[in-house]
Amino acid sequence: MNESPISQENLKLERKEFGRQLFAVVTPMMVQNLLITAVSAADVVMLGFIGQTAIAAASLANYIQFVSVLFYAGLSSGVIMLAAQYWGKNDAHSIETIFGIGAKLSAVVGIIFSLLSGFFPEFLMRIFTNDSELICEGAKYLRIVSLSYLCLSVSSIYQATLKSIERVKTVTIITTAALLLNIFGNAVFIFGIFGAPKLGIRGVAFATTIARIIEVALCIAVASRIKTPSLGLACLFRKNKILFKDFIKYSLPAIGNEAVWGAGWATYAVIMGHLSADLVAANSLVNTLRNLATIACFGLAYGGAIVIGKEIGAEEYDVAKRNASRLVRITILSGVAGVVLLLICRPLLFKMAKLEPAAKEMLNPLLYINCLSVLGASINTVLIAGIFRAGGDAKFGFVLDTIMMWCISIPAGLVAAFVLRLPPVAVYFVLYIDEWLKMVAPVTHYKSGKWLKNITRDFK
Repeated sequence: MNESPISQENLKLERKEFGRQLFAVVTPMMVQNLLITAVSAADVVMLGFIGQTAIAAASLANYIQFVSVLFYAGLSSGVIMLAAQYWGKNDAHSIETIFGIGAKLSAVVGIIFSLLSGFFPEFLMRIFTNDSELICEGAKYLRIVSLSYLCLSVSSIYQATLKSIERVKTVTIITTAALLLNIFGNAVFIFGIFGAPKLGIRGVAFATTIARIIEVALCIAVASRIKTPSLGLACLFRKNKILFKDFIKYSLPAIGNEAVWGAGWATYAVIMGHLSADLVAANSLVNTLRNLATIACFGLAYGGAIVIGKEIGAEEYDVAKRNASRLVRITILSGVAGVVLLLICRPLLFKMAKLEPAAKEMLNPLLYINCLSVLGASINTVLIAGIFRAGGDAKFGFVLDTIMMWCISIPAGLVAAFVLRLPPVAVYFVLYIDEWLKMVAPVTHYKSGKWLKNITRDFK
């Protein structure tokens, strides 16, 4: 895969074309992520009128959805890795089969999470906290929201497939409709607008569930209108042993990576939940701003993977390598911009919700720690979740996160919290410094070029 010579004029045209494609894919994804963050912020602000307990309970309960989403994200990554390359190869039949495989596996995960949340909510909440009040409030939320996990399992695969065939705008429209409905439903059920009962934290759960049901209905309706590839129920009954093996081969490391990373973040929540309810509440607010600050760099990473994956499938390897380099530079700049945005938005932290004095004191240090973390995350995300996965290499991130989070960061956090008994903010710093510790490995792997692989097959 040695690079062939290319003129400066052609390089200029190539940069413009990459910028055009990247803008077309990433902009809708950024809008989608912005709306997701807006819903999270709206939840925090509205629950703030109820009290700090509601904020903390919802924050901890949502880690169940967070973990479930990681499984869906892993399966979606498997869909995108394969489908984007087959899209570059103009093989619609294989994309349909990949969609069917992903949808069946994702539905199984969704059923498991729905059953656990619906029938054993107190058990799940006890994983994250020993505060009886938080457990009680969080259980109310989980019982109602449990059905949404099944809906999300279906819609996530539809959306991943649509993104792979460059229907990102369609996905954004669907998500926008669902999220706006979610925000509206939050207001209705929390405050009892239009004669609805005031349901507090349960109102958020009702609004989320209704929005998810409508979202999956919209996905099915839109997919039924697309002729090539055809994403109907018939795809669920397709059988192709080779593609199934390929899907498992490439999606399992992605699932493992997402699960290891997500379980690590959930463990961070467990540590924080057993340290201080004030820390949980303060982190809930700071994390809302962090999500806002990382919209651009995460959108670039995941959107860039689709563009580069398509180029690899079309066997344009030199172009893919050059565009990968461009993507890295753009994403790092977006990470810097995200840090600036975090600092600018600092005054909002103190106005988003009513917190206890101890929680308020933690807001500034938690924000500054996240500034450091976001910059490191922008580099690691574009390499691990973007470029490497575009080339079908999800195994590298899986191994790296397993070592860094579970062999270094989490043990260090547990020692800091429960052996050395450091202050909560100091423990938080120990947990969130991992992005910088693991950076050397992905940068080295990227420079080696071993991530670039065409993983399609010729079925014609």
